[in-house]
Amino acid sequence: MNKLGLGLLGLGLALVGVGCQVTVNAPLPSSGCISKYEPDRDYFPVKTTVKHALGFEVSYHRHYKIITVKEPWQNAKQKFRYVLVQCGTPVPPGFQAAEIIQVPISSIVILSTTHLPHLEKLELLDRLVAMSNLELIYGAELQTRLKQLGVKDLGRGNTVNVEQILALRPGLVTAYGTGSTDRDRHPKLLEAGLKVALNAEYMESSPLGRAEWLKFTALFFNEEKQANQIFAEMETRYNKMAAIARTAKTQPTVVTGFHRNGTWYMAGGKSYVAQYLRDAGANYLWQNDATRGSNPLSFEAVYRRGRSADFWINVSQDWRSKEDILKADVRYRDFRAWQTGNVYIPNARISPTGGNDYWQSGIANPDVILADLVKIFHPELLPSHQLFYYQKVAP
Repeated sequence: MNKLGLGLLGLGLALVGVGCQVTVNAPLPSSGCISKYEPDRDYFPVKTTVKHALGFEVSYHRHYKIITVKEPWQNAKQKFRYVLVQCGTPVPPGFQAAEIIQVPISSIVILSTTHLPHLEKLELLDRLVAMSNLELIYGAELQTRLKQLGVKDLGRGNTVNVEQILALRPGLVTAYGTGSTDRDRHPKLLEAGLKVALNAEYMESSPLGRAEWLKFTALFFNEEKQANQIFAEMETRYNKMAAIARTAKTQPTVVTGFHRNGTWYMAGGKSYVAQYLRDAGANYLWQNDATRGSNPLSFEAVYRRGRSADFWINVSQDWRSKEDILKADVRYRDFRAWQTGNVYIPNARISPTGGNDYWQSGIANPDVILADLVKIFHPELLPSHQLFYYQKVAP
C-alpha cells in the first residue's frame, strides 16, 4: 500500500514524532556492524514506544534492547524474551544464548503471510530468504518480485523443513505460537539452534494494536524511525476515519460470522472485530460480551438475537451468493440482512490459489478496512470510497 521515504537519518537533527526519540550521534556504518565499541554511546538514537499493542514491549539499554512478548498465545503460561544486541558490541551477561540476536539482521524467514506486509512497508523484501505458504500470496506482481528475489517456499501445513531453513542461515525466523505441541513449529527450530521470534499480533484486541506489530519486526532491523513514521501516519488516517463515522446519525445493528460444524463463532465484544464495528459507527449486537477472541455459540442463540440485525459481515469465504447461504442452512432465510441483501464478506481480493489479501495486507492497513466498513454502514459519509477488501454477497 503506502510506501514512505526514509527521510533524513543520522544528520544530527532533532526529530519529534509519535513514539520517537532522537539524540545526536554519528550514524552507524551501512553494514550495521561497528568496528569499535564505545561503552557510553547510545547505539539506538531513534527509539520506538508501544502505544496500542498489548502483547509486546521493548526497553533500550545503550547497545542492546530487550523485547518481551507477554502473551504469545491464549492462556499462555510463559513469556518470551529477545535480547537484540547491536552487531559489533559485547553480549550482555545474564541472558540465555537462545535469547541473544545480533542486529540488524541481514536475512529473515517468515512462517506466516501476515508478517510479509511488514517487510513490504519497511522496504525490506530483499532481506526475505524463505517463507511458508508462498503460493497463497495475494498479488501477481508481489509473487513475481519474491521469485526474482529467490525467496524459497517452505510449503504449507504445520510441518517445517528445519534442514532447509538451516541451509539458508537466516538471521531470524518469525513464527507464531498456539500453545499446541502438535501445531507449533518454534520448538523444533529453537532446538536446531536457529534464532526464532514469536509474533503474536493475532492476539491483539484492537486493529491498531495488531498493526503496531510492524514496530516489532522493525526492531530486528534497527528500522525504528521508518516504523514510527509509517505507523503514525496510519494511526492518523484510522482516527480520522473513526471521527467521520462518529458523525453518523444512526448506528445500524450488526451480526458477524456464520454457523459451521455445529458452532457459530461470534466475534467477542472485546475483540478487534468488535472494535472495528464500534469505530465504524455500528451497533454490534454482541458488543457487551467480554470475550477477546471468538465466542462459540449455538445457531439458536444467534438466531434469537441476530436475525433482526441490519447487516451481516464476515460470512464464509465460500459463499458467493444468497443462494449459497441457503444451501448451507435454509434458516438463514429468516435473517433480515439476508432478506435485504446486506451481507458482506472480505473476499474482494483473492488469488487464484486461495490467498486472501484481507488476511495479508489487511492486518497492516486497518485504516483501509475501517474505511470499507464505514462505507458499508454509512455510504453517505464516504461517497467516493470504493470497497477494497469487502464486497457484497451477490443476490
